[in-house]
Amino acid sequence: MKTKTICVLGGSGFVGRHLCAVLARRGFSIRVLTRRRERCRHLLVFPTLELVETDIHYASRLNVLFRDCDAVINLVGILNEGAGAHHRFDETHALLPAKVTEACHFNRTKRLLHMSALGVDPRGPSNYLKTKAAGEEAAHAAEVDGTAVTSFRPSVIFGPDDDFFNRFATLLALSPLVFPLACPNSRLAPVYVEDVCRAFVDSLDQKATFGKRLELCGPRSYTLKELVEYTARVAGLRRKVIGLSEKLSKLQARALERLPGKPFSYDNYLSLSKDSVCSDNGFQQLGISPTAIEAVVPSYVGNQNRLGRYQGLRSTAGRG
Repeated sequence: MKTKTICVLGGSGFVGRHLCAVLARRGFSIRVLTRRRERCRHLLVFPTLELVETDIHYASRLNVLFRDCDAVINLVGILNEGAGAHHRFDETHALLPAKVTEACHFNRTKRLLHMSALGVDPRGPSNYLKTKAAGEEAAHAAEVDGTAVTSFRPSVIFGPDDDFFNRFATLLALSPLVFPLACPNSRLAPVYVEDVCRAFVDSLDQKATFGKRLELCGPRSYTLKELVEYTARVAGLRRKVIGLSEKLSKLQARALERLPGKPFSYDNYLSLSKDSVCSDNGFQQLGISPTAIEAVVPSYVGNQNRLGRYQGLRSTAGRG
């Protein structure tokens, strides 16, 4: 199977923007579906990219827009819930992948790549992990109809416009000398966005990845406290990071989820109760050497006007 035309959902999000750049460089024709075309015009710099304004939550529209596509990539996901049905975990993480699967069946689409998350579990501690698990299962259900499916389970993803190191750098800049941190002992293995995108693109025509659920992690794991302390050092901020107890972590989550942008929510706290590290790193199967945070993060976190560069505290990982 030789993939030529790809439909991308969530192409305007953090990972989506980087993925579209990689796809364009490799000569693919790309169809990006988005609710607000005017907000995504920056993607039109790629000559092989078509930007289509639509509501991806209508299955009938997906049926039409998947036509003539060799592959579909679903990157849509949210870190916190918001107002409106399309900003709910169930709608975004579980119901949408089911609609994508139906549209793939309708069009006999040969390939589907699905963005899942590390630690997904139908009995997991958070609604985020539970609904992500449901969406992954819905995506792999397409295999019954002859669609080759690969899902990816990355740890926290970093890169120049990420919502992890940038967010903590902003919060550290706003804090006094002491920074109270919830879930300080949670372990993560940050993975570089360019490595994740390469994993997606390299797997398109690799039959060895068909039906697989690939975990993606960086070269080493850290506690959350270690990562926040590293962020402070790189940003040139002298802060004392104080790890909170379980009880105080819960209280902080309940308080911060009431603030605009939800810098931290109770569901985030529940997700962090489960380590985000790989048991079997899929990069090895793909022949990719993952990039260390030390090779990239200083280029965008260090020596910058933090408040001016990173406006707002975003809660969306990728939107259609």
